Amino acid sequence: MEMLAIVVVLGIVEGLTEFLPISSTGHLILVGHWLGYRGQNAAIFEVVIQVGAILAVIWEYRRQLFGYLGTPAQPASRRFYVNLVLAFLPAAALGLAFRKAIETHLFGPLPVALALLAGAVAILVIEKLPRQVRARSLDEVGYGQALGIGVAQCAALFPGFSRAGATILGGLVAGLDRPTATLFSFLLAIPTLLGAAVVELASGANSLSATELGWIGLGLVVSFLAAWAAIRWFLRFVSHHSLVVFAWYRIALGLLVIWIVRS
Repeated sequence: MEMLAIVVVLGIVEGLTEFLPISSTGHLILVGHWLGYRGQNAAIFEVVIQVGAILAVIWEYRRQLFGYLGTPAQPASRRFYVNLVLAFLPAAALGLAFRKAIETHLFGPLPVALALLAGAVAILVIEKLPRQVRARSLDEVGYGQALGIGVAQCAALFPGFSRAGATILGGLVAGLDRPTATLFSFLLAIPTLLGAAVVELASGANSLSATELGWIGLGLVVSFLAAWAAIRWFLRFVSHHSLVVFAWYRIALGLLVIWIVRS
């Protein structure tokens, strides 16, 4: 397949799956293997185009974000940014410590399939648990709740588990209502994905040619457009539905991948 088609397909996959509880990284690994796009530069591409999804979040919630930035002395603004830091740190620390081991041993179809199944089980179990809602807006999210979401995000270090799935489920367990848990997950993606992109570029940018940087730029644009559409749809969806449908999708995809790998 020509590189243009590969870039467009992966950009769409990244944008559509980044904020759904089905694992964008897992889908990129699977689709990249299917397209024959592998190696160090492919890994860099798959991480860096996530910046397009970040820009989609920033654009969609620009008024809210800039409102917090414009009133840094307000308690609600301080609480919001402290919460983001608390939720960001656990996975960031573990990711830096084990990045090479994760990329070496877990970036393959079979580990992704197993993580897809594990995440599906987590969704089905947590959706059945009784919950007491203690936060119905970002301003009501406490520091302990934010840290709990950050700990949950560590599960997403296993490609295929899903960063969005881990953080939304963590938010539900911590007492956030579904829309607030989803919105916090969207905004937590900004430091998390940006940090991952910076680390990946710092370690491998020298291996990229000008042409490959151009492909990354195109992937960012495609990812931005697809992620913007997905964000708008998903927040409306979770306001009225559980995540169970995504669990069954994950089970079907995970079993299909295992069957293909084993056959």
